[in-house]
Amino acid sequence: MITMNQKYQALILYAHEGRSMRQIARDTGIHRETVSKYVREYEKKRSRLMEGGQHVHVEALIESLTEKPTYKTGNRAKRKLTPEIKQRVQEFLQENREKRHKGQAKQQKTIIDMYEALEDEKMDISYSSVRRFVRQLERRPKEAFIKETYLPGDVCEFDWGEVKLTIGRQMHTFQMAVFTPAYGNYRWACLFPKQTTECFQEAHARFFDHIDGVYTTITYDNMKVAVKRLAGDKEPTEGLMQLMLYYGFGYRFCNIRRGNEKGHVERSVDVVRRKAFAFQDTFNSLEEANQYLEDVCLNKLNEKPFSQYEGQTPRQRLDQEREHLLPAPPKWDGARVDYVRVDKYATVIIDQNRYSVPDHLVGEMVMVKVYAERIRCFYEETCVADHERLSGHHRWNLELSHILETLRKKPGALAGSLALHQADQKIKEIYKSYYTGKERDFIGLCHYLRDEGNLDDVLASIDRLESIHPQHVTTDKIKVMCDKHKENPGHTKPSSQATKTINEQARNHMKDYDQLFQIAQPTEVAH
Repeated sequence: MITMNQKYQALILYAHEGRSMRQIARDTGIHRETVSKYVREYEKKRSRLMEGGQHVHVEALIESLTEKPTYKTGNRAKRKLTPEIKQRVQEFLQENREKRHKGQAKQQKTIIDMYEALEDEKMDISYSSVRRFVRQLERRPKEAFIKETYLPGDVCEFDWGEVKLTIGRQMHTFQMAVFTPAYGNYRWACLFPKQTTECFQEAHARFFDHIDGVYTTITYDNMKVAVKRLAGDKEPTEGLMQLMLYYGFGYRFCNIRRGNEKGHVERSVDVVRRKAFAFQDTFNSLEEANQYLEDVCLNKLNEKPFSQYEGQTPRQRLDQEREHLLPAPPKWDGARVDYVRVDKYATVIIDQNRYSVPDHLVGEMVMVKVYAERIRCFYEETCVADHERLSGHHRWNLELSHILETLRKKPGALAGSLALHQADQKIKEIYKSYYTGKERDFIGLCHYLRDEGNLDDVLASIDRLESIHPQHVTTDKIKVMCDKHKENPGHTKPSSQATKTINEQARNHMKDYDQLFQIAQPTEVAH
């Protein structure tokens, strides 16, 4: 195939250097008859151009002088695509149409299936020829899109995106709620354990609270938490209607499989996910991950100038919209209320996960407020448990303080209990270092921490007792030390110069405490 550059080179050798057709063919590698054809066309069109006149279309002649070489290939006979093969391919396509009509769309023959069927029938044809013929028969007009213009404060788009993060050394799947106003492409996102109604409502409440306003219309795709019924006229869910009534915005649903109808947020989900979690995906808690995500949105994505906005940033565009937003009422309390009976493990089951409550409530009905990230349990209008909400299924969230009455009766169960395993690392270290084999004493310390103690004070008391002798670390002595600290709250750590004197005094005090609690210690014998 002759390129445009080869054609130009042949004509330049003829027009400027006066070479013969044979010389041009030898120098360029183009057949002599082809060179002759190009030269004849060139001379004919150039002479017409030079003669001029009103009947000459100058622009057309200029274009023809510089047009690329063309080849007549459309009229070539299809040597492989025989009428018999065409007939079989059309039969395959008819079978596909019948299957779609029967609801068997997933059992249609693909182009490769058709090609392999033709091979089995000993028909000589290539896969590419079958593909071209099928596409020719099923050619459909391409969809045209309409560019929209948006008014400030008018439209905001919402969507979910899935994110996998490592929280506490374990991989979890979270749902990322993303809002993107159409006017300025401002991006705001937040992570939730699940894609539930309470998470959906909480996401809206946080976003409206963040921007201190409400958009006139929110656009959704056909997500379950927003659309109650897809057939016929789409209806919003009860959860969405509650938000609409409270905040005063309207809604618009996209057509099925038409993500382009909310293209701003479709793109935003991918951008936010990559810009945030392609760089860091391990965190200590969901709160830490959300704080990181907010920092990325505020300080990175929303501070980047856009050329289509005349160099303005999304944050600046949002500032322009604020006067057009609807006023935001106080933040929505997006909690689902369930009434659940406490089981034999002193837990309540919410969305297939278990959360502990005080063990004296076994068998009782409690009210549970299910928030996007928290689980709060109430008994007789008193909050008796407050847990971080778990993602996934069949997981347990237990507090050691909730089962202390049961452990008092069954102290031997402490060491292997899941509640101890899930306890604060500092609590576990106290048990391992000082209370192994002394479970009753440790349970007493936990009672003290739950009812009146402070973990920092307990740790400080343990450090002072440890500095004297590890045997002095007992629950009774810890209580005495903590009470003494409460009586002298302004007490500060002694200087290095006074340490020796204070330690000596502490040893003397410990002797008195040992006698008080009847703990055997060596005493001086008077002579």
